[in-house]
Amino acid sequence: MDKKEYLEYISPCGLHCGKCFAFKDGDIRKLSMQLKENLGNFETYAKRFETIIDPVFENYKSFKEMLDYFTTVECGGCRKEECKFFKNCNVRSCTENKNVEFCYECSEFPCDHTGFDENLYKRYVSINKRIKEIGPNEYYQEIKDIPRY
Repeated sequence: MDKKEYLEYISPCGLHCGKCFAFKDGDIRKLSMQLKENLGNFETYAKRFETIIDPVFENYKSFKEMLDYFTTVECGGCRKEECKFFKNCNVRSCTENKNVEFCYECSEFPCDHTGFDENLYKRYVSINKRIKEIGPNEYYQEIKDIPRY
């Protein structure tokens, strides 16, 4: 894989954009679109199923709202546009200003400029340490087929 390919999917913080629910060409969006298509006009049936099959179908409206959301969010990835997932993320602009591809390449890594919450911050640090240890291409090969969440 050439460098440009993994850079399309791996953000500067190290998260796998390609596995994000918002990624326009990602599996979550594609599978959500397929599910929505296959469900067709299921909403009408869900109402009936509440009483004749299982009360769980009362939740169909909320489920459909999430499914609709997953099918409409279209992000090109953190290297192409502002992250649509973490509104407070400062990593993209910081790495652009510092002219580095990944945070671990910065002399200030790990820093407190990310805008991440505690859990994401811990993940960002461990991911960048792993990328530094094995290299970006090898890291991508290691995580490309596993879920992001």
